[in-house]
Amino acid sequence: MPEILLNGPIGRLEARYTHNNKANSPSVLILHAHPGHGGNMNNPLSLRLHKFFSDIGFSSLRFNFRGVGKSDGEHDGSEGELADSAIALDWLQHQNQESTQYWICGISFGAWVGMQLLMRRPEIPKFILISPPVGKYDFNFLAPCPASGLVISAEKDNLVETEAIDDAVDRLNKQKSIEVKHELVKTADHFFLNNENKVIEKVKKYVG
Repeated sequence: MPEILLNGPIGRLEARYTHNNKANSPSVLILHAHPGHGGNMNNPLSLRLHKFFSDIGFSSLRFNFRGVGKSDGEHDGSEGELADSAIALDWLQHQNQESTQYWICGISFGAWVGMQLLMRRPEIPKFILISPPVGKYDFNFLAPCPASGLVISAEKDNLVETEAIDDAVDRLNKQKSIEVKHELVKTADHFFLNNENKVIEKVKKYVG
């Protein structure tokens, strides 16, 4: 899998990409966790998600937010990472102009950024949020939420209260015309260390 350098808003963004040769194959953008907690595109869960989606026929792109790895700039914590994600999605769409669907898959901080991107891009019909940091970041902008998706949370989350995620999912499902599934991974921590396989099984069940 060759290294790719995207032209980001303030410089290069380090990325990895797997292309599916079917013209109408779906595409997915994977957004990593907060760099302050060691998040980057090469975390075990990011790697496993990229491989999973590629193996089932998606064109898959993951990248490092600004200031992470070989990506230029400094961590912004908000609008900067959203701008990076928009550039990455533009690149993915340019490579897959006949793609049937464009998905967002975000981990923790990446889930928050990904949902802000989704609100601005109506062509995204599905999302997967893994350990969304509800209560740590404001998710009230999802009113209404324009797409259906999957939320995966951890039973032993040490950063986010599981009740807060439950409440957020309940609120989303009160909206018309969308459905948000919620799966809990038992014994797992916020980043699903050594539980990556369980996350993949939940995603596989949903996508399948």
